[in-house]
Amino acid sequence: MLDGARGALVQRVSTRHDGPLDVTWLAARPSKLPLGRIRLRWEPAPRSGWNVTAHLGLATTEVHLASWPAAPDDWPHLVRPTLHEVTGLCAALAFATDALDLSNRLGEV
Repeated sequence: MLDGARGALVQRVSTRHDGPLDVTWLAARPSKLPLGRIRLRWEPAPRSGWNVTAHLGLATTEVHLASWPAAPDDWPHLVRPTLHEVTGLCAALAFATDALDLSNRLGEV
């Protein structure tokens, strides 16, 4: 983690179970999330560890995806499986949407 950072936009999640998260560090005031993108936020937990939250960008809004209260210092390994599943689901939905759009266009010809 970058010193002082408290948020990141997930760019890519490794397919390896112990692989890295590729992120872009965010400023204090995050902008609107693009469709299918995930933003992580973290802050120190009251007793120990980190309170981590994830939000997912949808077409017109963003939704709370998950929370990991009092996560240990190696919390990126804890959140990685959830992020991997959600990014895979978003990619599959985008592919299916593109295929449906193409099918509709071809049907109009």
